Amino acid sequence: MKFTKATNYALHTMLMLVEGSPVKPVGVQQLAESQGVSPTYLSKILTRLVKAGMIESISGANGGYRLTRKKDEITLLDIIHAIEGTASLFECNFVHGDECLIQAAMKEAEEKMERYLKNTKLVDLAQKKTLV
Repeated sequence: MKFTKATNYALHTMLMLVEGSPVKPVGVQQLAESQGVSPTYLSKILTRLVKAGMIESISGANGGYRLTRKKDEITLLDIIHAIEGTASLFECNFVHGDECLIQAAMKEAEEKMERYLKNTKLVDLAQKKTLV
């Protein structure tokens, strides 16, 4: 199982925003440079996070991005769903009875992973980072 690079950048960007000031926005250039990615590419990812209601875009000379949700409410699953969507990772293409046993097993595994990601808050990772 592999998430896209966009998800990787989104998770790291959100971690930076959680660690930053709740009031002062962070510019896309600074966010992009910290991850070694183009600002144009990161802007597309940030747009998805804005649409998901996790961050907002502030215009102007001192503009940038900042959180719109409380830090302790943002989970890894929220960010992953904003970038990857909510579709199942595995879809059975074969017809063999009422239910595909492989699909059922994959769905159960996916549900366990989603529960873990839903219970993992970004602010907890930020706190672990400061302890290291």
